[in-house]
Amino acid sequence: MGIKAIILAAGKGTRMKSKLPKVLHKVCGKEMVNHVIDASLEAGAKSNIVVIGHGGEAVGNCLPEGVETVVQEEQLGTGHAVMMANNYIDDSDTIVILCGDTPLIEGETIKALIEFHRKYGFAVSVLSALMENPKGYGRIIRGESKELVGIVEEKDASEEQRLVCEINSGMYCFEGKALREALLEIRSDNSQGEYYLTDAVEIIRGKGMTAGAFAGATSEQIMGVNNRLQLSEAECLMKKRINEFHMLNGVTLIDPLATYIESGALIGSDTIIYPGSLIKGNSVIGEGCIVGPGCTIDSSRLDDGCEIQNSVIVKSAVGSGSKVGPFAYLRPNSNIGRNVKIGDFVEVKNSNIGDNSKASHLSYIGDADVGEDVNIGCGTVFVNYDGKKKSRAKVGDRSFIGCNTNLIAPVELGENSYIAAGSTITDNVPGDSFAIARQRQTTKEGYLKGDKWEKKD
Repeated sequence: MGIKAIILAAGKGTRMKSKLPKVLHKVCGKEMVNHVIDASLEAGAKSNIVVIGHGGEAVGNCLPEGVETVVQEEQLGTGHAVMMANNYIDDSDTIVILCGDTPLIEGETIKALIEFHRKYGFAVSVLSALMENPKGYGRIIRGESKELVGIVEEKDASEEQRLVCEINSGMYCFEGKALREALLEIRSDNSQGEYYLTDAVEIIRGKGMTAGAFAGATSEQIMGVNNRLQLSEAECLMKKRINEFHMLNGVTLIDPLATYIESGALIGSDTIIYPGSLIKGNSVIGEGCIVGPGCTIDSSRLDDGCEIQNSVIVKSAVGSGSKVGPFAYLRPNSNIGRNVKIGDFVEVKNSNIGDNSKASHLSYIGDADVGEDVNIGCGTVFVNYDGKKKSRAKVGDRSFIGCNTNLIAPVELGENSYIAAGSTITDNVPGDSFAIARQRQTTKEGYLKGDKWEKKD
């Protein structure tokens, strides 16, 4: 028996007041629907089918490879949405129904629901949660032996039923055959004219099959996001969950409330992250690093023992023991070697810098291949753009580039070359050579004497 997940993600999300489909709004850097897919895969689902509708093309384009989509042209209720995926429902499958706007659901909870469902042999099991204030939610109604009797919406509930604190999450586990048969009998003869998946529970029980309710979720996990306020609440809860995970795995967050780590990041033990830092995308940070304060690490790799201060690193890699900042900027495709120093107000773009090299301050290194043990003096500019195309420069190992040097690409400096301060280099420099490219100094003695240079009151 395989496990398939059908994820409902067709709603417009009018209350979001956004042109972006609701399920594509991000929580800690990842679209809500992709959080749900991750949880489904963690729970053991072999395939995921996402029901799309409003903004369907955009939703489909953001889904991981291997996820199937079906289209719900008209949004006629949850039962109707599941009907759209009917061709994917096999009699022998266990079908999990999830909601694309519940990003906090966890894989362990879905897995526990499936195990509960199979252990007791239910045809349908509902994931439920206990809430102190269940106002607005459908209530789980149990029989004398605690089996699920039905789900009653609050507007239809009696006074006694409204006192029930166990609520429906909107997530279910069905046996494929039972679900297929129930979908054929769901009707839309209600005030909304919609097909409700909750009706499937009553239909299945009416056929003599059993139903269960698994009170294994927290109110946090089943929280749906319908507006920007709820989106911010989900962001805070997910941020807390992520930060706690890293701290329990040996990462020091000086101020967790002021540290933002997206869900895809990996961080090694004994790394310290200072306040105001953002770790974004699928960044990988090694052990024993120091990050911050005020850093942005976006989809980048930091090897063990790096120290980054007040800097921005985007889609780049920094080797072990290297120091970056303060106020440095590593733009995409920058690869920094081991024990390198990228100092204050240094910008690196699409460049490779070898081990033990340093650019201590106020330089631009763009489209360059810099060797090992190279010194790049203050104010050095790799001039890579002629107004039409970008060109690369190459600097050999153990070279020394003096302050205020311009390297006009394409140009190559051989190993052990020495460039005098203030030079503008337009030609290749052979190894073991000294290059100076500046006008000879002229000094006019006594030039400043005379009436025209005297200070006026």
